[in-house]
Amino acid sequence: MIRVLVVDDSAFMRKVLTDLFKAESDFEVVDVARNGAEAIEKTLLHSPDVVTLDIEMPVLDGLAALEKIMAVKPTPVIMVSSLTQSGAEATIKALSLGAVDFVAKSAGPISRIDDIASELLQKCRAVKGLSGARLLSGAKLAVQPVTLKPAAPIQPAPAVSLVKPPQPAVPAKTMGIQGMSDWIVAIGTSTGGPRALQEVLTQLPGDLPCPSIVVQHMPPGFTKSLADRLNSLCELKVKEAEDNDRLVAGTVFVAPGDYHLTLRRDAGGTFIKLNKEPAIGGLRPAVDPMMVSVSEIFGAKTVGVILTGMGHDGAKGMQAIKRMKGMTIAEDQSTAVVFGMPKAAIEAGVVDIVLPLPRVAEGIVQCLKRGGK
Repeated sequence: MIRVLVVDDSAFMRKVLTDLFKAESDFEVVDVARNGAEAIEKTLLHSPDVVTLDIEMPVLDGLAALEKIMAVKPTPVIMVSSLTQSGAEATIKALSLGAVDFVAKSAGPISRIDDIASELLQKCRAVKGLSGARLLSGAKLAVQPVTLKPAAPIQPAPAVSLVKPPQPAVPAKTMGIQGMSDWIVAIGTSTGGPRALQEVLTQLPGDLPCPSIVVQHMPPGFTKSLADRLNSLCELKVKEAEDNDRLVAGTVFVAPGDYHLTLRRDAGGTFIKLNKEPAIGGLRPAVDPMMVSVSEIFGAKTVGVILTGMGHDGAKGMQAIKRMKGMTIAEDQSTAVVFGMPKAAIEAGVVDIVLPLPRVAEGIVQCLKRGGK
């Protein structure tokens, strides 16, 4: 049974969310709260498995309540956000404070629960049971230094996890390698991704000698806020990708919500190509078409990375990268908020290295250094 605390200042939304959960045999609504102060009090009282949290509330807003909950009783929190620019910015902030995911409701006095019901239930089920340590897993785990092995052939064999003895996780902040603009880093992630991306991208050096592409499962508007936030924190330039953007070294291109991202190459360079082809497994953008396209253009000069996320998006893309002799990294279960996407790639036998989140940036750097020799 998944025990849920529903927090929203709207009596209408409290009722529709409560009714939604009560209609499911595996959910129990332990209580409801009208504002952030009540949310903190009732989280401490009931120890729910999941909290659904509105952002704009009286007395204490959702962001302040979230910060307090993470400080006193870390609990999986899913934000219920509005599809507005301010809602997107606040949601990205919430994800950086420890919320594991969000659902975006339509703006206006009455929001259609049908639009978000399936997504909300799926996400609540996915995050049940997350420990406080995992939720706060900006967690600097003590791990071995990264050691790269030769790329393995594609076969259904588990990759080796490199989590174990103590050592500080501080990759070099400069690479000192030039002439690798014909390489690329391709990253895919979903639930838990914004914090994971922050962890990885802020550790990468500003002189990374190649471009990077990120697909994060998010609706329109939210990817722009995510890119802007990451850009303010990273040495690398981070931007939401636009159609016909030319790939340049030292820049991270984030796929925009509601568009698949692929690439095209001509005499003038390599360019972003956005499209609205059908969603794949309900996802647009999806990781697979991006990675397949990257592998077709960059071949063996590709580093593919799969971070935390629900489902199996990215497994086929990582297979395409391996088929072209590129290098692949997956996040270890010990730090992944949701292990679905990394697990799918690992079980497909298409991952060279499995690393806890604090070591992923170093793994990327080592792959590039190996390729630049």
